[in-house]
Amino acid sequence: MTLSIRTLLYDVLLLLELGLFFLFFAPLFLRIFNAGNLFGMAVSAICFLLTLFHRPFGQLLSRIWGNLCGKCVLSILALLLTAGIAFAGFCSIKMVQYYQNPPQTPCTVVVLGCKVKGTVPSLMLQRRLEAAKDYLQQHPDIPCIVSGGKGTGEDISEAQAMKTYLTAAGIAADRILMEDRSTDTHENLLFSKQILEQQGLPNRITILTDGFHQYRAHRMATELGLESWSVSGKTRRILIPTYWVREWMALFEQFLGMAQKFLYFYAFHSGHLVKIK
Repeated sequence: MTLSIRTLLYDVLLLLELGLFFLFFAPLFLRIFNAGNLFGMAVSAICFLLTLFHRPFGQLLSRIWGNLCGKCVLSILALLLTAGIAFAGFCSIKMVQYYQNPPQTPCTVVVLGCKVKGTVPSLMLQRRLEAAKDYLQQHPDIPCIVSGGKGTGEDISEAQAMKTYLTAAGIAADRILMEDRSTDTHENLLFSKQILEQQGLPNRITILTDGFHQYRAHRMATELGLESWSVSGKTRRILIPTYWVREWMALFEQFLGMAQKFLYFYAFHSGHLVKIK
């Protein structure tokens, strides 16, 4: 490969990495800052610097690789990086699969809450509610549970804000059941399940949230004994990368929790569990 072509490829790579950085930086203009765009900006900035200083970096790697300890460290880092990429790829495939998966036979809709500004649903929650409104209008015989408690900076519960929005959009109030105690996705589904049982409704639900959130919500629903499908609100495109990456982290935490439960169960039943005083 000639020097000019190699230089051109490095320039293109630098532009792509810079573009990726600003893709994760852009949500800051909408006052959205979370682990997703922080991680995305950090990774893209590191890749940019490694590409920009690829020669000294390559020389450093060669020196580290020159001894046994260095080989071990670099090999471990390479394995961790490969495992991380594989995990992100697996999660992304599953997230795409559950992005839109409506049931053939309509069932109770559970709308998962999101930020409320005072008494007004945030833009993300409004998009979920618009999708809920359309689905409920298409299926006028099914009930709806709006799920979300009252968080910081919210004058009313997310459930109340959602019910007000949907009734103003023409959905009959007697079709809407409120779950206004939950503080996270697990509680959304747990408390909604209790409402299903109280109302004598089947444990079959259509989860309505943003598409990137559906796979994790489905996993939680399955753990609670709920049969679930998905209908998703439209997420603003500029926000998808940030929330997609944040969802990888949430899924990693969820899988870690499952592993801990498995190890505890194994230790308890194999007699290896030691009581800590």
